[in-house]
Amino acid sequence: MTTPAAVESLPLSKQLSYATGQLGWSILVNIVGINLVYFYLPPDTSGLPTLITTATFLVVLNAITLILASGRLLDAFTDPWIAGLSDRSQNPRGRRIPFMSKGAFPAAVFLFLMFVPPVSEQSAVNIVWLTVFQALFYVTLTVYLTPFFALLPELGHTPRERLNLSTWISITFALGLILAGLVPGIASAVESATGLSALRAFQATIGGLAALAVILMYVPVLTIDEKRYSRGVPSNVPLLDAVRSTFANLEFRKFVSADFVYFTGLTIVQTGILFYVTVLLEQEETLASVLLTLLVLASFLFYPIVNVVAKRVGKKGLMVAAFAWMAIVFAGVPTLGNLPIDATAQGYALVLLLSVPLAVLGVLPNAVLADIADSDARRTGEAREGMFFAARTLMQKVGQTSGVVVFAMATTLGRDVGDDLGIRLSGVIGFVLCLSAALVFARYDEASTIA
Repeated sequence: MTTPAAVESLPLSKQLSYATGQLGWSILVNIVGINLVYFYLPPDTSGLPTLITTATFLVVLNAITLILASGRLLDAFTDPWIAGLSDRSQNPRGRRIPFMSKGAFPAAVFLFLMFVPPVSEQSAVNIVWLTVFQALFYVTLTVYLTPFFALLPELGHTPRERLNLSTWISITFALGLILAGLVPGIASAVESATGLSALRAFQATIGGLAALAVILMYVPVLTIDEKRYSRGVPSNVPLLDAVRSTFANLEFRKFVSADFVYFTGLTIVQTGILFYVTVLLEQEETLASVLLTLLVLASFLFYPIVNVVAKRVGKKGLMVAAFAWMAIVFAGVPTLGNLPIDATAQGYALVLLLSVPLAVLGVLPNAVLADIADSDARRTGEAREGMFFAARTLMQKVGQTSGVVVFAMATTLGRDVGDDLGIRLSGVIGFVLCLSAALVFARYDEASTIA
């Protein structure tokens, strides 16, 4: 493998620029994860209209689950395709930045359009609308996201630099989660201030956040000179061979399996938080925004600790412990609202306990994958960072969609006050998923991936 004669280490200002791009796309994906099911299939107390049919198929399937699942079928083709194009790119500006510049704006536009169906009541037209614009959103997001992540092992030239970059983008991902979680609270304020309906206020809020997201996504595009800081060189491996070689890496298969299960569980929490608050705890929906904000801020307190400890003792043990801890937290979800303590206090306890594993699993996975990609490049002589991160991004998106689908399926068994079996079962499902992730990642051979 031919490498550049010399590349500069990425200064702190550029690390922050790179992380700002993550803040932008984090807003977009977390808007979907937190708000989409709530928007289209709201509980009775929300003030929002039901926009698609609530009819079920095969007992637990409904329209929203089928729509969300269909979107991932397209990703199975577009993610490796974009990764292959990026890995083989000969663009004089670099392999990654030119792709990112093309994906940011349309992704934000299509995200907004997902939330503005043409009919303001239950209609089959809305099903078609959501299906089409969800597909366009995920395709254009892939054009940004896959090259973005492929930059991480190229901009970080050592395990320590990659861990630092992973820490920064974990922080900005979490900030994006906060902003996406504020949608119901902001929408409520917009509704009160403007007299808009609950539906229009919700849509206006998402439009404003989508506009902010696209501005943030262009920050690394406009400020990072990829050729100056990246050591990446084009790959000559054909697409199908690159896909096969990527999944032939045993440690990658262990990592991506655990990562997929984790994102499924995490998305169940993100999607369920509005329902946990309004249905199980019977509190105002604005409490969900407060809890998500507290969750992220509390996890920030542990970020420096995770960074330091991981450099001293390694990443594997921390991640296994975090998966197991998250499983225990999930086990408490079915008890929400039934404990002999204040309902609000139960919500605070849930997010504070969840903040510890969220910190670990926010900081470390990208650094682990960067180590795997770098180790594979040194072993094989082919730089396929894009393909590794595309495969991870695909499985991450499949995991996120699976979480939304599983939760939406669970809601068919009860999603209203007094009829909440489905909401409570989501905690049991999350427990099983996270415990499985811990068992899978316990087999990861970290020593084989460290330079």
